[in-house]
Amino acid sequence: MNTASSADRAGWPRGPIRSEGIAAVLADDGYHVSAVADNLLRVVEPESGVVVLAALEGNVLFFTISCVSVPPQRLTGDVLRRMIASGNGIATSSFRLIDRSDGTVAVTLNNFCKLQDMGPEDCDDLLSCIEFLLVDVLFARALIEGDNP
Repeated sequence: MNTASSADRAGWPRGPIRSEGIAAVLADDGYHVSAVADNLLRVVEPESGVVVLAALEGNVLFFTISCVSVPPQRLTGDVLRRMIASGNGIATSSFRLIDRSDGTVAVTLNNFCKLQDMGPEDCDDLLSCIEFLLVDVLFARALIEGDNP
């Protein structure tokens, strides 16, 4: 990914927080971005192909990755404890369990950032947020699959 710093973005115009501006920042950093609906973006990390949904609600940008879908019996008490334990390598994200119509359970990983004016600091914040989430998904998949990351 592009590693432009706040200083590199110092000339970026500040302005209203809109999904189009967020899409531009992500695309400039190398992500493939498409609009799904108003204030909802589909973001693809090009190297891994991991898909992230980004939803803008007011000035808060929520990111969600569908980590894995598994049969409910795979989510044992031990697995769930490891998922929420401190020191598991997942520092920035939360999990959500969603029952799917096919009988499996989708495990999503979620993160968010609060934006102020789409200046350089906001650009750095949203890029850091998505990068942390992409790293966290690797640890989460290993935890769910029973591996030690």
